Amino acid sequence: MHPPLYVRPLSETEQTALEQGLRSKDAFTLRRCQILLASAKQTRAREIATHVGCSVQTVRNTIRAFEQQGLACLKAESSRPKTTKPIFDDDKRARLRQLLHANPRQFGKTRSSWTLDLLADVCWEQGITEKSVSRTTIEEALIAMNINWSRAKAWIVSPDEQYELKKRQRNRLLNLSEQNPDWILGFMDEVWWSRLHDPMMHSWAENGKPLHLIEKIKDKADTDPKAIACYGVYLRAQSQMLVRFVEQRPVSEITCQFLAWVTAQVSEMGKRVMPLIWDNATWHLSKQVQQWIRHHNRQVKQTGTGVRLIVCKLPVKSPWLNAIEPKWIHAKRAIVEPERKLTAQELKTRVCDYFGCPLLDPLAKKFS
Repeated sequence: MHPPLYVRPLSETEQTALEQGLRSKDAFTLRRCQILLASAKQTRAREIATHVGCSVQTVRNTIRAFEQQGLACLKAESSRPKTTKPIFDDDKRARLRQLLHANPRQFGKTRSSWTLDLLADVCWEQGITEKSVSRTTIEEALIAMNINWSRAKAWIVSPDEQYELKKRQRNRLLNLSEQNPDWILGFMDEVWWSRLHDPMMHSWAENGKPLHLIEKIKDKADTDPKAIACYGVYLRAQSQMLVRFVEQRPVSEITCQFLAWVTAQVSEMGKRVMPLIWDNATWHLSKQVQQWIRHHNRQVKQTGTGVRLIVCKLPVKSPWLNAIEPKWIHAKRAIVEPERKLTAQELKTRVCDYFGCPLLDPLAKKFS
């Protein structure tokens, strides 16, 4: 009579992996995890087979596979012959690639994006394959061509009829700023920093253990605002950010205050001219702001001191032309706190620490 067969003692890593495997959607992995964990508790093979619903030999095979392969035995090996000739050779793969760049509606289909089943059908209809193939065959062919399932990107196209003209004006100011040592180019924008909503992000993590961004909820005892706005200017030549928070939201009056502060900072750097590139926000185009800029430039010309502003408006809906936009995105991902909600003060401090700038008093409207 053969002695009972049990799995060897499990390490902490193996125990954790097998417990996680109990939540697997793959039946093969789930069953093997159940068998190995039961065997680790000194349960006999016949009892495990009855409980799991398999043969005793299956239990024994699982235990022996674990002895030889470790955790790798949890993944089912392919039963396909290794010498099978691929259905998609180089020529058929090239035709499949061309198919991906076409619209399915050109082939009489009722949707405009491809699915694996749809590709399989059209490959057969167009004579790329001699018979209808499975979605798995299509998927393997795509992976072999380094074509993967990926999220579609929202693509913005500026509707501005003067897009090329405004882009050339922007580029001209970039060139002039590089040629004149007493000029400094600034990209200006405003942004909201939410205390409740986390940004879309990736992070390094162990397999099966992604970073968890816990949902934040504002409770009644929390008196801080849900989001905080700030102004910023990115001085690309010096890789420097100038940031000021505001008490409420960006408006024309506060925009004028921020411009006055920025020009004072730039003047201390020894600069005389500042091309300022910004978008078409209402508080940028308002009469109050335009009058302030004209008055400021007139005063600089009369006194011979200060920094003259040259404003360049970007085309409508063209954030890719404003170099400060990526700075906001990276900062939001850097300051996020996964498991708790930041206070308003913590949020401001982290933003300023990230950009390497001092945390100053917020700008506010001056009520008369």
